[in-house]
Amino acid sequence: MTAEPPFSVGLDRTLDATLGIEILEVTAESASGRIPVEDRIKQPFGLVHGGALAAIAESLCSQATFLGVAHEGMVAQGLSNHTSFMRPILAGTVHAAARRMHRGRTTWVWEVEITDDDDRLCALSRVTMAVRPAPA
Repeated sequence: MTAEPPFSVGLDRTLDATLGIEILEVTAESASGRIPVEDRIKQPFGLVHGGALAAIAESLCSQATFLGVAHEGMVAQGLSNHTSFMRPILAGTVHAAARRMHRGRTTWVWEVEITDDDDRLCALSRVTMAVRPAPA
């Protein structure tokens, strides 16, 4: 990332750190990341929790949108996150790949494919980001 957002919380104390999200690549057009599957991201029945999948989708889209608008004095924040689940992830690694579908003046829309280690589609997210002026 070339722009540094004005963090009010240390990155080591965020949800991303809690979940173990590793960001692999971020551009204004795409982003990718992964999460190792550990018990802390599972629900009681042993599946990766849907909230963890939605969280990596939103995190990737937030960072990529911010990268694309920061030079204009803008910030990005989640407006909508709709995640559909197709198959469970039980072990290995959660892989997420986001691609920008729309770049508007006040909203960006992203599609995020979430796969398992066998490259099977496990979840699909549509994330809409609001683009707003950075706080003073």
